[in-house]
Amino acid sequence: MSELKAKEYKRFEDIKCVRADGSEYWSARELALVLDYTQWRNFTKVIDKAMIACKNSGHDVIYDFAEVSKIVDAGAASKPIKDYELSRYACYLIVQNGDPRKEVIALGQTYFAIQTYRQEIADKFNQLDEDSRRLVVRGDIKQWNQLLAEAACDAGVITNEEFAVFQNAGYMGLYGGLTVEDIHKRKGLAVRDKILDFMGSTELIANLFRISQTEEKLKRDAVDNATKANAVHHSVGREVRTAIERVGGTMPEDLPTPEKSIARIEKEQLAELKRRAKKKPLMLDE
Repeated sequence: MSELKAKEYKRFEDIKCVRADGSEYWSARELALVLDYTQWRNFTKVIDKAMIACKNSGHDVIYDFAEVSKIVDAGAASKPIKDYELSRYACYLIVQNGDPRKEVIALGQTYFAIQTYRQEIADKFNQLDEDSRRLVVRGDIKQWNQLLAEAACDAGVITNEEFAVFQNAGYMGLYGGLTVEDIHKRKGLAVRDKILDFMGSTELIANLFRISQTEEKLKRDAVDNATKANAVHHSVGREVRTAIERVGGTMPEDLPTPEKSIARIEKEQLAELKRRAKKKPLMLDE
């Protein structure tokens, strides 16, 4: 483990609290500072998204994000401020939805047990409704896309133009030659709509497999130029397509396009969470 990782891991461990019954939790206020969020209002946006992910994975939001009030000094007087006592799982969901440009976010994802999270999701996945499945897989894709971008950069995909070609190669392999533009038109999307936000869970899973396997192959094969990286992405996409065909599955381009985007589902579920929160009295931290 590098010196930087060891230092950051210790910071996560140092702010962990343990209750009298032995259960552990992290203060959201303290975690925000460790994750380099200086403005609480910006961090609450990440918490909101993490709560949605928590609900969709079948966990108890109230348990994992226990809302409390703390008294802090404010000059000559004191005032209560809102905080959360976060479970380890809640912390993972927060770093999953945090700013991927922050190196400490990536370190946090490792610290808060990525593999444990994924296993829990897998165990509960079949019990979720379709919208919840889409949200869960889309969340994983966001993280894997970040990892893929880093692997592609290391492989020589540097400029925006090169990355666009690289992304196109993967889609063409998986979608039988259709480009990003072709898929966009086929789904009847508006100019600013994101393709991944208008996929059902089955189509998202196929793309998650394409993305994750390409990232691993780029690193495993030590690909060192953009042309080779494009070929790898296209090849992996084609292999995923062949696997779908082999088991008699529907080709991704023929799967139905959901009416609701992922962004709309997130907005609706966040509104529902806030509506429920208003009905629940704030429990003061005595």
